[in-house]
Amino acid sequence: MAVLNQLLFGVYPYICLAVLVLGSVLRFDREQYTWRSGSSQLLRRRQLVLGSVLFHVGVLVIFGGHFVGLLTPIWVFDALHIPHGAKQILAIVAGGVAGVMCLAGGLLLLHRRLFDPRIRKTSSFSDIAILVILMVQLILGLSTIPISAHHLDGHEMIKFMSWAQGVFTFQPGVAAYVADVHPIFKLHLVLGMTILLLFPFTRLVHMLSAPIWYLNRRGWQLVRTKRGMPIPPKAAAPVYPAKTEAVWPSSTSVFKARE
Repeated sequence: MAVLNQLLFGVYPYICLAVLVLGSVLRFDREQYTWRSGSSQLLRRRQLVLGSVLFHVGVLVIFGGHFVGLLTPIWVFDALHIPHGAKQILAIVAGGVAGVMCLAGGLLLLHRRLFDPRIRKTSSFSDIAILVILMVQLILGLSTIPISAHHLDGHEMIKFMSWAQGVFTFQPGVAAYVADVHPIFKLHLVLGMTILLLFPFTRLVHMLSAPIWYLNRRGWQLVRTKRGMPIPPKAAAPVYPAKTEAVWPSSTSVFKARE
């Protein structure tokens, strides 16, 4: 069990981060025209708008909360006199609200992909798979709230902060910080790292470009318009040589010539 814990939380994080960085750089360098969100807005707009707004607002809040909550050094919160219990309650409330919003929006988007024939036909396997994985991750995250409610002193959150900061600072033995946490937390962490592993190979890469570089990307674009366009002159028809046929003399004429 200790070996598995070391592999999942001491080795696997570095594999995921390496693939995330190298894969994203290589894809942007070699396949820039696949670096897009692949919007299906033209096929069905109403459900997309509601689902997209809920999903993206929720994702931004969750990502910002995890980034600040896990990677901010513990001494910063102590210097600001922010109790760990207060930080834990804030994470439960804000994370819960954002998680429900994101889950609702994600389910709307997944419903469009699965049950609209046109959108289903234009969706790739990775489009649907990454949405399903994100929904499972959100359910796991929301499932940790009742467990976190029993640890309002914040000591469980300190373990995750120490583990995350230890990974980014290459500290040895970081897996020990999360060795005794609840299995739901471990599943949540492993699936979260797996999403980072899959990130460069899915439509999620547009998160690294939006809204600045993605909108300013150079390239070609096909535009449909109803404006009258000048008709190019027809090219002159090519002139081919007249067709000639070989005419053989009849047998009668040949005999007359001999006479």
